[in-house]
Amino acid sequence: MPGYRPGVEGPRSWVSALARGLSKRCPACGRGRLFAGYTRIAKACSECGLDFTGHRADDAPPYVTILVVGHVAIPLALAAKQAFDPPLGLQFAVLTPIMLVAAYLMLPISKGGLVGLQWANRMHGFGEEPAGGGAV
Repeated sequence: MPGYRPGVEGPRSWVSALARGLSKRCPACGRGRLFAGYTRIAKACSECGLDFTGHRADDAPPYVTILVVGHVAIPLALAAKQAFDPPLGLQFAVLTPIMLVAAYLMLPISKGGLVGLQWANRMHGFGEEPAGGGAV
């Protein structure tokens, strides 16, 4: 078909879009970089030209990051307390940096995954209509 671009017309796989987003790549082609900075989304894909300016991740990535890090760190902290009974100061000295590093590393990953899901579901600026062309 002339002018056909995979993922633009027709169905979009949310599984591949999520996987590409989690790897911080363009959800459409999987080759271009999704980020221009730590959590700043690029204006467009350098490979396929997909416009990223319509995405609306907003507060969802920090929420997902906190949810996941908390659900992993708290059971580990409770298990360590049960097994070793370390002093409270040692628990804070060990767990605080671990949780901060985990959140720092996971935030762009969760944002990429959410942008990938937005693209797969044609949400916000990723539909067929022009960005900003919806009802208010």
